[in-house]
Amino acid sequence: MGFDFHPLQLSFLVAGASLFVALPLGIGAAFTLRGRRFRGQTFIESLFLLPLVLPPVVTGLLLLLVLGKQQPLGAWLLSRGVPILFSPLAAMLASAFVAFPLVFQSARAAFAGVDGQLEDAARCLGAAPPRTFWTITLPLAAPGLVAGAILAFARALGEFGATVMVAGNVEGKTLTAPVAIYFAAEEGDFRRAAFYSIALAALNLLFLAGVSAISSRKGMGR
Repeated sequence: MGFDFHPLQLSFLVAGASLFVALPLGIGAAFTLRGRRFRGQTFIESLFLLPLVLPPVVTGLLLLLVLGKQQPLGAWLLSRGVPILFSPLAAMLASAFVAFPLVFQSARAAFAGVDGQLEDAARCLGAAPPRTFWTITLPLAAPGLVAGAILAFARALGEFGATVMVAGNVEGKTLTAPVAIYFAAEEGDFRRAAFYSIALAALNLLFLAGVSAISSRKGMGR
């Protein structure tokens, strides 16, 4: 009996879509807060990192409280023909929510490692802030940003708790690989659960090896 690869394919699609959302938001937030000091900054940064320490089911519950059809935002979206809950979009939002802190944290560290004197030199030569960002800051921070993106993708790929809360396990629609593992084990189909578990473990091992290689190359370049 063959295995259904659709949960793995869906997990990749969901993780990719969530990274598409989390990456610009995380980089933008980290760059905006870079080098700034203001009242409440610690609270804002802690809020951004909160999904790292929250139990995933709590994250899922928060999303339910915001996107549920009885809630203002959820009802408004539903009235415009955009159902969120128990859809691939819900899985993507849940994964983006848990992936964002990894992007933000990595981007903050990457921007902190950029030599500000190079940026000052570019500005002194007449480069506008956007050009300085795209030609100086972003290329120098790129290794850290790429490492953060890989970690965020891997985290989104393995997301379970929040996903099962808001997306469920609709086969062929919202059944991602981590959710498939849980329900396969619950049904006693440990062979299928093991297949998805090994596949995810192998993929994430490759991702971690990639992050390690990037970190090593960055260290050698100093």
